Amino acid sequence: MSVSTAELAAPDRRRRRDFRLFMSSHICNELGSSITYVALPLMAVLTLHASPWEVGLLAAAEQAAALVLGLPAGAWVDRLRRRNVMIAADAVRVVLFTAVPLAYLLDLHSMPLLYTVALLMGCARLFGDVADQSYLPTLVGDSELINGNSKLETVRSAAELGGPGIAGFMVQAFGAAGTIAGQAVTSLASVILLGRIGAREEQPAARKGGLLTDIREGLSYVLGHRTLRLIALNTAATNLFLSATITLEVLFLSRTVGLPAAAVGWVLTVSTIGAMLGALVVGRLSKAIGAARLTWLSLLATAPFGLLLPLAEKDWRIGLFILGAVVQSAGITLYNICQVTYRQTECPPHLLGRMTATMRFLVQGVLPLSGLLAGALGALIGVRETLWIFAAGLVLAPLVLLCSPLRTMRDFQPTSLSSEPVEAA
Repeated sequence: MSVSTAELAAPDRRRRRDFRLFMSSHICNELGSSITYVALPLMAVLTLHASPWEVGLLAAAEQAAALVLGLPAGAWVDRLRRRNVMIAADAVRVVLFTAVPLAYLLDLHSMPLLYTVALLMGCARLFGDVADQSYLPTLVGDSELINGNSKLETVRSAAELGGPGIAGFMVQAFGAAGTIAGQAVTSLASVILLGRIGAREEQPAARKGGLLTDIREGLSYVLGHRTLRLIALNTAATNLFLSATITLEVLFLSRTVGLPAAAVGWVLTVSTIGAMLGALVVGRLSKAIGAARLTWLSLLATAPFGLLLPLAEKDWRIGLFILGAVVQSAGITLYNICQVTYRQTECPPHLLGRMTATMRFLVQGVLPLSGLLAGALGALIGVRETLWIFAAGLVLAPLVLLCSPLRTMRDFQPTSLSSEPVEAA
């Protein structure tokens, strides 16, 4: 019996529809997170008159989840259906975003409450991020991972570019509490969108070992895999130097270069365009030169442009800062999309959650250190001189990728790149 063209095309239509729903959920979450990133500290400052130290603690509370729960999160995600984890994470956000303005209306808001909300928001984001990176291969298939990750990165970059401006407008129009209440609506919309996805996952097979066994298995897989180990080392070093650079950018542009506040905001906003450009061209570049080659070449070719940042002055040379930041952010985005795609392609499905969480733990664990390093060196030798050191570090970090099998490959070949089998500890 023959099969009609319409019947053959139906699965593709369903897959495209499911991915559109998944993308729409990401738009809600990324834009909501970007707005909340500004609105929550503004609420602390405007309504509770928080000190700089208290604002710093608020930011630290949201970042603490990656260090405290980074490894257990992957083990838990691998035991559950990943779409359900994403829905649960969004439902937690709905509750938190509703609780803050409600406490404000009842005059019960306080810094301890905001610390608690920030910590729980960080936990929800951690579980949601680990689950969605693990869920994407199920939704689009290995052949479309580059395009899928590219589109998700485009959404994230656009949210980072437009979110702060939207947040400022909303806080001015509706107040910080009203702005946060609005994010409860976006999180609820995400819950509904994810619930409409037609693709269904199989329940992960029950495992005999406990949580610690699962965590050790994820760590053993990543640390025992030569390519993943080198990617983790490079990404951690890049995060360290890049985050430290970002920590000093406002101080450098305002105090060292002497730009007014409005100009500083404009320069930093324009500089983020590179991330969106990188996300838009990654598909074409990966086809032209190969995804594996693009993984290491993207950083080697663009990181030297970071050496233009410390050359900035209050004249035409501010253009050097913008050029360096745009090219550098484009290269980092290209690298991130490619290395995440490689990880999703290479890792066995039952380990995706633990691998993702382990990588996040390893590469984001350096972020608290970056701020301390930037502050200490900036005070000791000067801001411009410190930026030179970080720019040089960003140039040197990707050299470790030349020691990986990716250097000899054009496209990802999981069976060739796998390390020797690693047994769970």
